[in-house]
Amino acid sequence: MPQKYKYAALSGVASLALLLPASAEAQDNPQETAFQIEEITVTARKRAESLQDTPVSVTALGTRALSQLQASDVGDIQNSVPGLTLHVGDASNAVVYVRGIGQVDSLAFADPGVGIYLDDVYLGRAQGSFLDIYDVERIEVLRGPQGTLYGRNTIGGAVKFVSKAPAEEFGVEAEVAAGNYGQRRAKVAVDAPILEDKLLVKAVVAYNGRDGYATNSVTGSDDGDKEALSARLAVRSKLGDRLTLDINFDQSEDDSDTSRTPNRETSVFGVVPESDEPFEVDADFNDRNRLRTKGFSGVATFDVNDALTIKSVTAYRTMKYDTHLDLDATAFAFFGVFVDEDQNQFSQEFQLSYEADNGVSFVGGLYHLREHDITMSGIFGPAIAFISNSVNDQVNRSYAVYGQADIPLGDKLTLTAGVRLTYEEKEFDRVQEFFGADTGLVPPIGQGLRVTDVSVNENWSNLSPKVGVNYQLGENHMIYASASKGFKSGGFDGRSNSDTEAVPYDPETLWAFEVGSKSTLANGKATLNVAAYYNDYKNLQLSSFTADDTGAFQALFTNAGAATIKGIELEIAARPIPALNLQAAVSYTDSSYDEYIGPGGVDISDERHLVNIPKWTLFLAADYDIDLSSGAVIVLHGDAAYRSKSYPTVSSSEVLAQEGFGLLNARISYEAASGDWSLYAGVKNIADKRYRTHAFDLSDSLGYQLGYYGAPRTWAAGLEFRF
Repeated sequence: MPQKYKYAALSGVASLALLLPASAEAQDNPQETAFQIEEITVTARKRAESLQDTPVSVTALGTRALSQLQASDVGDIQNSVPGLTLHVGDASNAVVYVRGIGQVDSLAFADPGVGIYLDDVYLGRAQGSFLDIYDVERIEVLRGPQGTLYGRNTIGGAVKFVSKAPAEEFGVEAEVAAGNYGQRRAKVAVDAPILEDKLLVKAVVAYNGRDGYATNSVTGSDDGDKEALSARLAVRSKLGDRLTLDINFDQSEDDSDTSRTPNRETSVFGVVPESDEPFEVDADFNDRNRLRTKGFSGVATFDVNDALTIKSVTAYRTMKYDTHLDLDATAFAFFGVFVDEDQNQFSQEFQLSYEADNGVSFVGGLYHLREHDITMSGIFGPAIAFISNSVNDQVNRSYAVYGQADIPLGDKLTLTAGVRLTYEEKEFDRVQEFFGADTGLVPPIGQGLRVTDVSVNENWSNLSPKVGVNYQLGENHMIYASASKGFKSGGFDGRSNSDTEAVPYDPETLWAFEVGSKSTLANGKATLNVAAYYNDYKNLQLSSFTADDTGAFQALFTNAGAATIKGIELEIAARPIPALNLQAAVSYTDSSYDEYIGPGGVDISDERHLVNIPKWTLFLAADYDIDLSSGAVIVLHGDAAYRSKSYPTVSSSEVLAQEGFGLLNARISYEAASGDWSLYAGVKNIADKRYRTHAFDLSDSLGYQLGYYGAPRTWAAGLEFRF
């Protein structure tokens, strides 16, 4: 089907949904039915409300949905959310794009474009943000800028993890699972109320491990394994009728034996040929990949009265990351990269929320974040007589005041208005030295030829408004429209190799316009949500690898000018009979650079495609429950996803572009009549599809290109206990 007809068809679907008559529910059978789609409660707007009553684009995945998707980490939710690209990068970093807005760079000087939140706490770095899923009540994905209520680095959207709260009754949940590639998972969660209704405690320990998907011909061992141990302790204290204190501590350690080695998509230096088997790699510099995170948060909630609540969120987190990356993908020491990162952050938020009987509501607050990151990194290439080492020392400070109100303008129309004032400051120190090839593996700073020694700082401020309206056409049908601004602060290029390059790059800004519809149909047996958006994107912060005037390797982090991104998203859920649940999601995105000033001051916008934006994504899923005479239930699940062609690199390399592909997954479970235990087995990527998720284009300087691939076909079976 020609593209213009596809776009017209989706536009027609969106228009139909937006114009559904207010009397739509009158066409349904008015008699109450015994089964409906489960109502989902979200906190996307920092207050609890039904998903279908929330006038923003948000997808929520609860415990059951995550289990059916066989989601062991956050990357497994990608296909079920329209407009979302989410995978692990080259350096254990979360690469997150929502509606084409994100950040592909893994180093700490580059801020993410989509905020990831763990129980209301923003995670400042891409490392430590690719979270395992082991005790999650739900995950909410908010699409579009969330500047008014969330602020820092949510120019594209936000991914919110909501952990399970301590229960009021004693209980234990345990799970063990095993599968191919040495998969092994285990979890134990214990709810232990100490004082009834007064002091509740929850403790969770989880292990997620596997061998690498690839085999390294140099060592004969696997490549890119995982050895993650996580723990969480949650304490809820009810200090009187109106004050609740939640204390959370979490810790994770991934002591993998190896990092992940890319595939050679082209010949390397004309010496080693390209490879057509991405899970048979060559690496001499992949012997380290260690990631450790710790976090503490204290959330105090005080209900002043039935309408007014004051909340304080205090958090401190640390992250340490140490890796060796083989970026020539050969048995030779051509081009290795080492990274040793140590980060900590403190954040404090004071929040006030008000909900009046007349429908007026308000959420406002103050926010502060201080983040300190020290990253030592460099190139290890003794085979080409080049070794470098650098230390980036960066301090980020962010201050904000924000507020957003909903004001009814009659019985059906509501006005939303909000604004956030942000001030951000960055201090950046960088020292870089070059060494001869006969030095040690990681030569210390102070013993080489110093080429960079800078100490700079800069600050930025921004006013991010939002205005919107929503109109209740009927009891079960709402339409809405909004205009909002997103902001991501500027910074300093953490790969600059001279003192003269310590010039800050500019902040990103985005104006987003959206119209949408949310409908509940057939007496609650179906929902239809549609959104259409238009994004005016300025000063895109892009990372690329090129050559300098001498032809030598050069890494650049620059602003690219402007882009336009527009699209339509549709989500459908239906329960036509009690035993069957259906889901579908479709997104269409049209994106282009309006301006991209490349080397030599030439506009190359016509030669580039935006990163990680498939034009089409589709998702279909079905669950079917088979009730047995014993009272037990067998649940069958299947899902299929399709993503059209996309470009994982800023260079828009056709060699590295991923053509359209589809994935099939299936799961079966047996749930005992008592509800105390269940058995399950599942397969992901049934067709064993090879698909590229991440890449490096080093063709301009080093002359070759590398690609990282998603997981091959995997299967696992497990046993769950609950008592």
